[in-house]
Amino acid sequence: MKAVHFGAGNIGRGFVGLLLHEGGYELVFSDVAAPLVDAINAVDSYTVHEVGEGGEDTVVTGFRAINSAEHPDEVVDEIATANVVTTAVGPTILKFVAPHIVAGLGLRDPAAPPLQIMACENAINATDLLRELMQESAGEGWEALTSRAVFANTAVDRIVPAQPEGAGVDVTVEPFFEWAIERPPFGDEPPVIPGAHFVDDLAPYIERKLFTVNTGHAATAYFGAQAGIDTIAAALADEAIAPRVAAALEETSALLAAKHGLDPADLAAYRETILSRFRNAALPDTVWRVGRQPLRKLSRHERFVGPAAEAAERGLPVEALVAAMRALLAFDDAEDPQSVDLQRMLREQDAATFTAATTGLDSQHPLFPKVVAVVEARQAEIGG
Repeated sequence: MKAVHFGAGNIGRGFVGLLLHEGGYELVFSDVAAPLVDAINAVDSYTVHEVGEGGEDTVVTGFRAINSAEHPDEVVDEIATANVVTTAVGPTILKFVAPHIVAGLGLRDPAAPPLQIMACENAINATDLLRELMQESAGEGWEALTSRAVFANTAVDRIVPAQPEGAGVDVTVEPFFEWAIERPPFGDEPPVIPGAHFVDDLAPYIERKLFTVNTGHAATAYFGAQAGIDTIAAALADEAIAPRVAAALEETSALLAAKHGLDPADLAAYRETILSRFRNAALPDTVWRVGRQPLRKLSRHERFVGPAAEAAERGLPVEALVAAMRALLAFDDAEDPQSVDLQRMLREQDAATFTAATTGLDSQHPLFPKVVAVVEARQAEIGG
């Protein structure tokens, strides 16, 4: 069995690639970063180091890497004979991946089992997005290719921090992970991925993860950065920050209970599990890494505006989520291009224009005036 994975970074090697390896797949990483591709091809194994309680080391073998920028035909050939294709590149990069997969499907033996495609991104229904991008790429030829692939959405969760200097292609991760995958698209032949679990309805798993893990992680980062704290673990150890993060997650849990019928007690236990993971001092995770790309994180269907908008529509509390957005607006990191753009936009645009442009909210939405208020507060602070 063979799996082609787009994105040879830390998530690719330390989570998705690891589990595919444990499922017995030959691993082909595809990436555009030439030094990373060369480093992977220079070794015959790498180690995934779990740090924290219960952590252990796992050695990964049976892999190679291809530079898809320099050798796209090689990637296409691998896809043509693969069993599984996965991605961990970020939702905005899927448009560059789609043409390669389409080309691979075009070369695939029509008698071969359908290629099993899963986009493992921090986004809702990312595989659906990838399929739409593939359809656009294929144009009129799409109909002839549809029988050669099956698509399943996934929800993935594992904290993979910035890596220690000199680690090579080894990866440091937390012990906890979750990979939920839609079962129905695969029929009687799901992929072999030890540790993943297959579910009939993925929506509750995706939103529970995004609106708890991603919302909580980002809220911790922005409150921490605002307080001048460098690490996620140290931020949650702050007596002023921890309750604010917890309050934001209580609001997202209230939405999840109302929307999906999830048990409030189970959600409370899940929240505590997530917060305990963030407190793992063995993970050298910084507020600057987690907080990067604030404009994306403030967008309509992301971790703050997404749940807050739905909560506001239901008349549920959103004050703690809006407070986290206020902290996001103060995120000022000269090394992050989106942070630089965020601060520039705050200075150049009036509050309503900024809110509409960044959040995608209609001015009549019940959340809109609440966001405008915190934008105005930030603008007053910086003289915008």
